Amino acid sequence: MYPDGYANAGADAVAERLRKGTGHRLPHFVRLRPMPGSTPREALLQQQELLEKLAPYAAGFYIDGLAEGWPPDEALSYLLEVRQLAAAAGKPALLYIPPQLPEGMLRELQPASWSGVVVGEAQREEGSRRICVGGRSVLSAQLSLIRRLRAAGAATIVAAGAVSQPQDALELLAAGANSVQLHSGLVYAGPGLPKRINEAILYDRIRDTEEPQPPSFWANWGWMSLLGIGMMIGGVLAWLIASTSVLLPYDETFLGVSRSVINRFNGHIIHFMSHDRITLAGTMISLGIFYYQLATHGLRFGSHWARTALLTSCTVGFSSFFLYLGYGYFDPLHAIAAAVLLPMLLLTLRGLKDYPSRKPPGLRNDALWYRAQWGQCCFVVLGFGLAIGGLTIAFVGITQVFVPTDLAYLGVTPELLTNWNEHLIPLIAHDRAGFGGALFSLAVAIAASALWGVNQGESWLWWTFLWGGIPGFAAGLLVHFHIGYTNFIHLLPVYIAVLLYAIGLYLLYPFLVRRAGKEADVSVTASLAEESF
Repeated sequence: MYPDGYANAGADAVAERLRKGTGHRLPHFVRLRPMPGSTPREALLQQQELLEKLAPYAAGFYIDGLAEGWPPDEALSYLLEVRQLAAAAGKPALLYIPPQLPEGMLRELQPASWSGVVVGEAQREEGSRRICVGGRSVLSAQLSLIRRLRAAGAATIVAAGAVSQPQDALELLAAGANSVQLHSGLVYAGPGLPKRINEAILYDRIRDTEEPQPPSFWANWGWMSLLGIGMMIGGVLAWLIASTSVLLPYDETFLGVSRSVINRFNGHIIHFMSHDRITLAGTMISLGIFYYQLATHGLRFGSHWARTALLTSCTVGFSSFFLYLGYGYFDPLHAIAAAVLLPMLLLTLRGLKDYPSRKPPGLRNDALWYRAQWGQCCFVVLGFGLAIGGLTIAFVGITQVFVPTDLAYLGVTPELLTNWNEHLIPLIAHDRAGFGGALFSLAVAIAASALWGVNQGESWLWWTFLWGGIPGFAAGLLVHFHIGYTNFIHLLPVYIAVLLYAIGLYLLYPFLVRRAGKEADVSVTASLAEESF
């Protein structure tokens, strides 16, 4: 409900906003309507002023003048003159028709003489100035009106609203609309609605065409699979080392002391370093699982979102290898890993192509879809939360190195550690910064997968979330309890992350796994969005 259908900032403010631009190149259409209570002559002068101010920035105009209560002949004369003014300004004029247009008026409007027709969704509430937007009754009226307009020879038909799910858009397009404009549906279905509609339209167009052959393993996606496997192998080896000797020979060479000497100085230091390295190892395994899955089930079939998720995450991950150099410690094992894995990333970039999905999309906002939105929200929050955590850990690692709970566990001050061995803090800082970078890289993969990959029947994504989360969370929790670093405040972010992870998996399971391989359910008669109307 809009309290006043005419409320806006005014023509000057709109013109200034359009002049500054909105950050994209998509065309802007401006809907023009007279001030309330105006006569047709007054309204014409208003439209002339509006066209002069807005024409330099608008791609075209919706001309609205059929809901002012004027006699039909005066309204038709007004619309004709405004159309001529728009043509003189060199802009297309689309006639805006309210859904409650009287049956006998359609032929008099001559829809074929306009650049196009826009079928609106706004209806005035009886006895007030409030405007009601959307609802099933509006969609039904739009479908009927679109069929009549198509029969009357309208060149271009825009269905402007009443779309809250992909099925609505498909019905409007099947009835004769050339394009669909979203409005109130974004309130009830969220910002993912345009993507869902486009996927449904693409699937409807390509479902009976020949499916392109996926590229060979060695063409591009296979290299990313190998990169993921390499990350998993590296993570397992790092976990084994961190849970046994902890320090490698070149670590002891850098420090100039052995592990036994460190233990005699402070028994917690080796445990603390083990905690950093095991959490890094678990994160590496989780990253490897995500990379392998995104490559095998996404990149292989031309999924644009999977490609974006992989390349963004890899860019962050490889860049983070250099964070530890800030403290002057060069880790040869990390350098070798980067040298081995980087060519795999570069080989992945060869000949990548995007293709629409061949899997039936979800068309209705039913109960399982609505439940999945909460699960998706959990993983989006988890991804952004891990990103904040990764950035924080990396920043702390390259600046102050320790947080207060770390020092409380160690029972020493940074000054005491530096006085005992000036190389000890740089070595610990290298571990912290590396873990922070890896965690941020994993967070990017999780957030991107949750934002763009949650589609009906994508069971592989659910299993990716499941198996991709276990190593990271297991490493983060088990090592803390093993070494006795169980400060509640320190572990609280991990507890929250595990809770989001478990709830998200539970909520997403029916939508992603139970519907895998099934055709889109087009027989559902009521959706949650419809019920809310």
